[in-house]
Amino acid sequence: MTATAYASPSVVNKPSGSYDAIVIGAGVAGLYQVHRLRDLGLNVIGLETGSGVGGTWYWNRYPGCRFDSESYIYQYWFSQDVYESWTWSERFPAQPEIERWMNFVADRCDLRKEFNFNTTVKSAVYDETKSRWVVTTDRGSTFDAKYLVTCCGMLSAPLSEIFPGQSSFKGKLVHTSRWPKESIDLNGKRVGVIGIGATGIQVIQTIASQCKHLKIFVRTPQYIIPMKNPKYGPAEAAWYKGRFDELKETVPNTFTGFEYDFVGAWEDHSPEQRREVMERIWNEGSLRLWLASYGEIFSDEKASDEISDFVREKMQERLKDPRLCDLLIPKDYGFGTHRVPLESGYLEVYHRANVEAISVRDNPIQCMTPEGIQLANGDVHELDVIIMATGFDAGSGALTRIDIRGRGGRSLKEDWGRDIRTALGMQVHGYPNMFTTGAPLAPSAALCNMTTCLQQQVDWITNCIDHVEQSGMNVIEVTKEKEDEWVAHHDEIANGTLVVKTNSWYMGSNVDGKPRRLLSYIGGVGPYKKKCDEVTESGYAGFAKR
Repeated sequence: MTATAYASPSVVNKPSGSYDAIVIGAGVAGLYQVHRLRDLGLNVIGLETGSGVGGTWYWNRYPGCRFDSESYIYQYWFSQDVYESWTWSERFPAQPEIERWMNFVADRCDLRKEFNFNTTVKSAVYDETKSRWVVTTDRGSTFDAKYLVTCCGMLSAPLSEIFPGQSSFKGKLVHTSRWPKESIDLNGKRVGVIGIGATGIQVIQTIASQCKHLKIFVRTPQYIIPMKNPKYGPAEAAWYKGRFDELKETVPNTFTGFEYDFVGAWEDHSPEQRREVMERIWNEGSLRLWLASYGEIFSDEKASDEISDFVREKMQERLKDPRLCDLLIPKDYGFGTHRVPLESGYLEVYHRANVEAISVRDNPIQCMTPEGIQLANGDVHELDVIIMATGFDAGSGALTRIDIRGRGGRSLKEDWGRDIRTALGMQVHGYPNMFTTGAPLAPSAALCNMTTCLQQQVDWITNCIDHVEQSGMNVIEVTKEKEDEWVAHHDEIANGTLVVKTNSWYMGSNVDGKPRRLLSYIGGVGPYKKKCDEVTESGYAGFAKR
């Protein structure tokens, strides 16, 4: 199927009442989780805030939003028919095409009827007397179920209320993850963009030519990789569709859930050989330099320094201007310890006459005024539109914004406010029969091709629920000892890397008061899968069942 405009059909909401399982979210994980649980014969309901499916690809409609995973890798593997029935237009498609693909999957598998859309979960409370979860929504509806599975997304809790005076701004103020379905006219407008992470970069390179004047407020510079995005025709489609079995077997067992893996040991290659590898991979125009060049990039300072210098050199060749180089090229952290974006002409934007880079590193944004943005030194930048690419409360935020209460009325928000802990990123001690995807301490929290890791988690959760059902039990809950064991293992691996030495959203550093811990398991997607499989094969040792 080629990508065409998609109009969501009307759906009748499922009634309040009792179900076997409640799934929160209709993104990559939520759709697949509902599919798997329904195949077990369970009566399942999905609850979704948006008016349609797609998750991050529903909410993020900002200009320039697109994949940075290859389209034929960011895929479902449960059905060869589904895989082969959709044809991508290019290597890294844009958001409209991705959203249409998500709708295609939902319709092909007849999943839409299982969801209540325009429905936000406000609370989820565990009833110990009945061993069931009671969920209430903003629509006043109440549901209860034996199992609660959260598929809320690792990047779905935007940091939108950040600056004093936001409500006073007279122009248009929008956060990238809540971009309206109707387009925003930027022609002839004075536009400000706050944030130059992966999202900010996509926005900036896309809108620069439209704005009368574009002011980019720069705090933390980012390493980048130039994207190569060829169009796909019949030959390319035949090539990747013919690799279904190969890719299905490969991607769950690599370090980051992509088709590629590391080229070898750093010390086994001479400086000349390493340079040749880096040049070759750089020219591929994908995330491979970050995720599949040398594994030592995450742990060895010499390797990190050499690769970081290589990328800095590439950026300097394009920026030229010493001021821009100082402002936009990182110096105080290593390549790959932050999220690395792909870009298309981003650096060249700063050479445009209508673009101004404003450093807020030492002169931060103080507030918003009716006219625009005021800095600490008192300067006011007058604007017609302000775009906030200010990121998310990653990993944990989507769940702590729901009032989740476990045994004894304990609060997940309060628990994670003290210490962010999970077992395998899929259960939390004190919250029986609650399963999580895209949550902290699993690769899916950040360092993974998301479809790979989310499907792996959904499969594990489904098998666990099936085990409980087949055993005639009512409850499964990870023990404190098992959770402690996983947290210790996670931290041991994390603390051997350079990532924990860098302030970033990976560490929760972008959220005031958030406990500092690497959100993502960094031991590798393949090894993580093996550890999860070992738990299954042990009959869920370390999980209390009754």
